[in-house]
Amino acid sequence: MKDRIQDANFPKTEDGRVYHLGIRAGEVANRIITVGSISRAEGIAKMMDASPKLFSLYSERGFLTITGCYKSVPLSIVCIGMGAPNADFFIREVRECLSGDMLVIRLGSCGCLTDLPVGSLVLPASSVACTRNVDFDFASGDPWEVPYRLSKPISADPDLHEALRDALEVTRPPSLKNLIVSNAVNASTDSFYSSQGRQTSFQDHNASLIDHLKAAVPSLTTLEMETFWIFHLAVSWGGVKQSSLAVNPPSSSGKSREASEKVEGLHSGLDEDIPSRPVIRAAAAQMVFASRSSQAFISPEQVNELEKWSGRGVLEALSKFDISPEKLHPLSGSVWERTEPFKALRASL
Repeated sequence: MKDRIQDANFPKTEDGRVYHLGIRAGEVANRIITVGSISRAEGIAKMMDASPKLFSLYSERGFLTITGCYKSVPLSIVCIGMGAPNADFFIREVRECLSGDMLVIRLGSCGCLTDLPVGSLVLPASSVACTRNVDFDFASGDPWEVPYRLSKPISADPDLHEALRDALEVTRPPSLKNLIVSNAVNASTDSFYSSQGRQTSFQDHNASLIDHLKAAVPSLTTLEMETFWIFHLAVSWGGVKQSSLAVNPPSSSGKSREASEKVEGLHSGLDEDIPSRPVIRAAAAQMVFASRSSQAFISPEQVNELEKWSGRGVLEALSKFDISPEKLHPLSGSVWERTEPFKALRASL
């Protein structure tokens, strides 16, 4: 660690950089594509405008942020690697660096549980979490516990989901006949192996896991590791700062009457503020790389075609999705401030 950190609760450097992504306000746009692969991030970045010059930051923790414009609309690509913890770092730290609305589309690969061919695009309308139950005795078995737990579903933002589907249809190259499935359910897991039913040398007690998941979740189509957590945080974030009571609780074991009234007042006023609060909208496009039924795996040539198409489609969906001006991050001091359209906008203000 090279920089002095200001606050252990939400670590930032003296110049406002968040601890894991390494970015600060003005270096990430309101519209964001998140991917797991650095090569995928760099490939999408090649489709962006030549001006302004792309901002790129690769953090010490392995996160890559690229910010520029697509068709003069500020847009960021954030590569987060794999798994729920990295998705959590991404959503929370970007939100801390951003004013206004936050639009996130996850573009990643997945395994398919149905008979869809590899190369299909799945846009999950909702996602569930399947997690390993660490209280289960995996060494000996356990008659009192189940080895895996399944969450309730969380929905994608319906408007962004629809915009993504439409953009992918419009940008589809004539030569590609790949299916787009938009009424599917995804399951995000905490392991590529045990929680996805793969058989390894570990005693994971997962031989019947996929059959159980398919029986328990109608329309379950894909398995991957990030979408649920992004959807969950998007709908969980209320846009309301914690009261000081939440950070510095009263010293006595019980709340004082005055403290209780302040908390009640905070909650009673939430509905009144909802129309003016920023939101987080999230959707996902999942490229079927592997079929768990046929064991087929996508070819490098197919990946190249699919990433170009889906990357362009996600860029189009985000750039055309309307955000009111008052819910955009301030232009002043941002890395996209130097674009000609924004120069003209500033001159007119």
